[in-house]
This record gives sequence, C-alpha cells and structure tokens, in this order.
Amino acid sequence: MTSTIERIAPFKNEIVKNFQDPADAAAMKAALDEVRAAFGKHYPLVIDGRKIETEKKIRSLNPADPEQVVGLTSSASKAQANEAVEAAARAFESWKRLTLPERAEYLLRAAALLKQRRFAYDALLVYEVGKSWPEADGDIAEAIDFLEFYAREALRYAEPHPVVPIDGERNEMIYIPLGVGAVIPPWNFAGAIMMGMTAAAIVTGNTVVLKPSSDSAIIAAWFVDLLTEAGVPRGVVNFVPGSGSEIGDLIVSHPQIRFISFTGSKEVGLHINELAAKPQPGQKWIKRVVAEMGGKDSIVVAADADVDAAVEGVAVSAFGFQGQKCSACSRAIVDEKIYDEFVDKLKTRVAKITVGDPSDPKNYMGPVVNEAALKSISAYIDKGLKEGRLISGGKRAGEKGYFLEPTVIADVAPNATIAQEEIFGPVLAIIKAKDFDDAMHIANNTEFGLTGSLYSKDEKKIERARDDFFVGNLYFNRKSTGAMVGAHPFGGFNMSGTDSKAGGRDYLLLFMQAKTISRKV
Repeated sequence: MTSTIERIAPFKNEIVKNFQDPADAAAMKAALDEVRAAFGKHYPLVIDGRKIETEKKIRSLNPADPEQVVGLTSSASKAQANEAVEAAARAFESWKRLTLPERAEYLLRAAALLKQRRFAYDALLVYEVGKSWPEADGDIAEAIDFLEFYAREALRYAEPHPVVPIDGERNEMIYIPLGVGAVIPPWNFAGAIMMGMTAAAIVTGNTVVLKPSSDSAIIAAWFVDLLTEAGVPRGVVNFVPGSGSEIGDLIVSHPQIRFISFTGSKEVGLHINELAAKPQPGQKWIKRVVAEMGGKDSIVVAADADVDAAVEGVAVSAFGFQGQKCSACSRAIVDEKIYDEFVDKLKTRVAKITVGDPSDPKNYMGPVVNEAALKSISAYIDKGLKEGRLISGGKRAGEKGYFLEPTVIADVAPNATIAQEEIFGPVLAIIKAKDFDDAMHIANNTEFGLTGSLYSKDEKKIERARDDFFVGNLYFNRKSTGAMVGAHPFGGFNMSGTDSKAGGRDYLLLFMQAKTISRKV
C-alpha cells in the first residue's frame, strides 16, 4: 500500500450525518438489514493473533428488544487474561522499535477502512447500545477523528523537541512508549472512546489488552478485526472480553501491566486507581492510570439569557442518547427571574421528544442500555418525585425494551440526591437560583467537574464563569454535549477523572515517557 503519510492533509473533523440526504438514509437502512441478518454470530477472543472460542459466552442484547441477541463473544478466563498480557509483552519488544510515523500509518489505514464501513458500524451501535441514527453516526465520526488526529499527533511528537544547547554536547529529548497497557472502555461511546483509547496507546508504541464492556463487546470485536486488516501485527491488540470481577482486577493488578486506560463510573475508576497503586511481586514501575470518570453536569441559565435557546440546549444535552453521556446536562440551574418561563417552555419542548426503537429514524430517544440501568434510573426517578415537582415523564415507555420517558423534575434543592449523584439516564433536575452568584455556587457544589454551560448575554457573567465555573469543558450559549476532537479536548476535574484531555495535544503524552540523551562532541 502506498504510504498515506506522504500525502497526509491537515486534520479536519468528520461531518456528522443528519440523514436528510436520501442516499445516506438508503445506505443506513441497508446497513441495518445487513447487521440484523448477522444477529447471533459468535466472536472469539483474539490473543497473539489467535482466535480462541470459549464455552462461556457474553450475550450482547438489543436493548430495544432484549429477546434479540446481537452477538455472542467468548468470555476470557483468568488463564487467558494472563496469556493476553504475556502476548502483549512479547509483541511490545518489536512494536516499540517502529517509528512514530510507521505506527501512525496503521491508524490512517484503519481510519480509511472505517470510513468505508461507516454505515455498518452505525447500524451496529443502533442495535447494540440503542443509539439513534444521528447519535450512532456521531459516535463513528468521532472514532474516525480520533484515529486521524492521533496519527497526526504521533507525527508531531516524532519531530525534534527543543532543548537548551550546551557547548561541547549534542543533546536531545525523545519520547518512548510505556509498555503493556490495559484498555477498559465504556459502552456509551462504544465506538469512539474504545477506538480512541486503543489508538492512542498503540500509536505511541505500547501494546494492549482490550477488555470491552460486556454491553458493547461486538463493536470491539469488529474493531480488532479491522486493525488486523489494516496490518497491525499480532499481539499488539489482544481482545479479551470477560467479567470485571473475574478478569478485570487480575489484568489491572498484573505486574507486567504498565498503565491502565479507563473510561467509566467513578466507583470503578477509584477501584482501579487503588488496585494500580499497590505494587505486585515482580513489578518494576509505578503504574500510570488514565481515567475519565463521571459527571453531574450543569447548565446555568442567567436572567439575561435567550430563554428559547437555553431551553433547546438543555433539552438536547439532557436527553440526547437518553442522557447516557458523562457530559449530559443533568442539572439546569435557572435564575428565579425567568424560572417559571423556562420551566413552562421546557415542558413544551420535552413533550415533542419521541421515544421508541432507534432503528426507526423517527425516534429521538431509544432505550437505556440494559435492565440494571433501567432499574437504577427508575429508583432515582422515584427518589426525585419526593425531592421535587414532576414536570414531564416519570414512567416507562413501550411494551418491551428498556425505554423510559424523558423526565424533568423541578424545584429541586441543590443538595438533593438527584442534584448530586450521577444518574446516567434521561432525568433532569431543575434548580432555582436567587441570582447569578447563587447559580455559580450551586454549579460548583458537586464532587464532579466535567462539563458545564452558561447561557447569558452579559460579558461580565461570561468572564466570571470563565474563571470560576470549575469544569474541564466549559461552553457558553451552547449545549454541554458534543465535544469535537481537536476543537474541544475532553476531560474533567475532581471525581471526573485524572484530567486527561482526549482528543487534545497533551493526550498522547499520557502513554509515553521522556528520555534525554546527551553526547559529548
């Protein structure tokens, strides 16, 4: 294959499809039929390039119709998890010797293949995790962006790094890989985050044990096959789906694991951080943890805001992909001067949201990911009904599947349970603020610090929020979701993670270490 490095263009984000183009809609319908026809297929482990079937399987169900099995993956045992780490350690010895541009070439090939199969991957996300057509395409567009962006970032890090010259010496600083990493991605951005985490780790010269979420293991299996097709050598990425309790702790604790890249809940992230901090017999390093965890994200609506724009921003931030985004708006903090107007208009807007099978493009909201999520979110709704005034929703929707109505609860106290704990579902709390100072105090009163938005026309309020709104991604007069690779490096503060910025210029540094070399001349 002719090198794409020689003709690489500047990075540009993929445009997310809205499916208004009849050709796109027809291609998506065909892809949905094709993916559905392959329901029930078995996907093996991949260790050192070998495909291994196990008796124990993980069933990936369609959350819109849980009787449908999207696919089954083999479930790794402890012995196979150990084997995967050892295979990655062997592969590291040769993979680390490739140059950054050579490894970047593999990412660009993978991106090209993903572009060709975009609609198939979209369709799989519709079925496997319940994404609407635009949400699914946004996920895959972001995955392409990660592959393309990190390839170019690898080229940037391959350039000489400036050091202060010293007479009589030739000095340089280079970046080298860490070693074997555990990549543990979430189900909510089952394409983008999984592919981005894996791509960042391998382009910097590391090898990987990939343990996907059991709710989205099929798309990870697809991606591992795609990397093989792109020419990535065996052992560089090892695919080991399995129970977190059975193999997750084992992988994280393994003495040959050098780093853990994790995206998921606060509770699991803290557990991983604790396990990784304890050295194991034979371990020669302090393990690095790159963790992106939860959020309890607020949109502040000041008295001078464009109320209609704020209502729209809150609605799409709260209920896009059923609120199952760490960046989702789960708290609207509204100045009392416009509170009643905002609540009335939001109720009207939410009433227009359609809920149903996401394979039908007419539906804006699909199901939550699984039965456990349905029960957990429903319990929060029950709690919220005691903590505030129900404005919209509050019940299950549909006869089958894990569907919930978009739920809005007003008059919620800033310290209420539904105002403090991450719900990860289509539930919005509305909190009344006395004034802008009060609103800013409320916005910062959680243990998280991921995303936030302010709707205001007042430059002084915007400057105040710029300094004092303590979140990793802050937006003005726009929604709190939809971070774009390169434009909005993503990651938060406090219990939202380790301040990693996915899709930013600093991210690849998390997977490398600096080495200074001096030679007397």
